Amino acid sequence: MSLTIQDYNNNLQTNEKNICDILCAAINKHLKNAESKIWHAHPVWFINENPIVGYSIQKRGVRLMFWSGADFEEEKLNIIGKKFKDASIFYNEVAEIEIGDLKRWLKKSNSIQWDYKNIVKRKGLLIKL
Repeated sequence: MSLTIQDYNNNLQTNEKNICDILCAAINKHLKNAESKIWHAHPVWFINENPIVGYSIQKRGVRLMFWSGADFEEEKLNIIGKKFKDASIFYNEVAEIEIGDLKRWLKKSNSIQWDYKNIVKRKGLLIKL
């Protein structure tokens, strides 16, 4: 885990920290080719500078978001973005995290991607990679 993400997690309340530590470990294990950093104040993992997955603390809980998740066709990723191709799930307890689901979503995130890296250059147009 990168030190900046570990610092982010360490500054959370205990329950949120435990959830984020599990998410971070799984993401690092299953997206070995991804680079991670704090981006827009939240941990995000990138492949070839394209954002893939990240998490943030929100009122509803810890939000795990996949930038191209709407195309994963996963029922549990039911918070679909309105403007882009993102999809999310919220966690409030460690017990809610199903590692099998998380592993499958991370595998899909590696192969199903939209080009967010160049969205500004393309004036908001998303192209599937």
